[in-house]
Amino acid sequence: MSLASLIIVGALAANSALLAQSAKSAAPRASNGKPDLTGIYQPGNNRRGTWEEANSGTGLGGSGTDPTAPVVASSTARQTGAGAPYQPWAAQKVLESYKSRAIDDPAARCLPAGVPRLHSLGLFPIQIVQTPQQIVMLYEYTNVFRIIPLNAKHPDDLEPSYQGNSIGRWEGDTLVVDTIGFNDKTWLVGAGTFHTEALHITERFKRIDRDQIDYDALIEDPNVFTKPWPYHNTMTLRPGTRIREYICGEDNQDPQRYEKMIKDGVKFGRQ
Repeated sequence: MSLASLIIVGALAANSALLAQSAKSAAPRASNGKPDLTGIYQPGNNRRGTWEEANSGTGLGGSGTDPTAPVVASSTARQTGAGAPYQPWAAQKVLESYKSRAIDDPAARCLPAGVPRLHSLGLFPIQIVQTPQQIVMLYEYTNVFRIIPLNAKHPDDLEPSYQGNSIGRWEGDTLVVDTIGFNDKTWLVGAGTFHTEALHITERFKRIDRDQIDYDALIEDPNVFTKPWPYHNTMTLRPGTRIREYICGEDNQDPQRYEKMIKDGVKFGRQ
C-alpha cells in the first residue's frame, strides 16, 4: 500500500472514531446541573446528524439520496390505534374512523394537534428552550407552544384547551411533565384515537446523550380506556434546523374534498 493510501485510510479511521465518539457524547448540563434539553429535535427518527443527513432516504419527506436511510412517517399517516386499551364501544369508534380513512381528523381542518401526537410527527421539528424556572416547547406543526413551569401546581380555574395545562419537575435526570385540562378535540396519535376531557398525560423526557431524548408518555382516560396506555418515541437533535411558519389554512383543500366525499355518499369500502 502506498504512503498516500495509508494516509487516506488513517484519516478515514480517525474520522470514524470521531463520529463514534460524537454519537456517544454526554448530554450537556445546565447551570443547575440538570440535563439541558435546549435544542431543535426531530421526533420519530433516531438517525443522528443534520436534518438533511437524517432524512436522505426514499420515504416521504426524504431526498432519496440514501436508500439505507429510514423512512420518515408522514404527518398524515394513519394508524389504527393498535395496542391502545380502548373500551369495546370506544374501540369500535376508532375503527370507524380508520375505515373512513380518518375523514374526521381534526388536523385536516387545521385545528391544533395535541400531545402526544405532536411528538409523533416526523416531518416537523420541535424546539425546546430550558430555563431554571420553566420549559418552553415550540412546535412547527400548527405553530403551537407549551409553557411548562417547574415545581408548580395546576391552577384551580382550568379551562379545557388543546394542549392542556402542563407542570414539570425533575426526577433525577428525567424531566417529568404532568398535563391535565384538555378539551376533547384532538387525536392522541393516529386515526380516530380520540379521548375525553378526563385525559391525563404524564410525559418523561430523558436526554440520554448529546443527540437523543427518550420520550415516554403514559396516557390515561378512564372514560374510554380500560387501563393506562404507554407510548414511546425518540427525539433526535437536528443542528442547524429552525422552526418555520406553518399556516395550515392557507392552502388546505381537505375540508372541501371531505365534504364532497360525504355528499357523494362515499363510504370507503363500506358501500
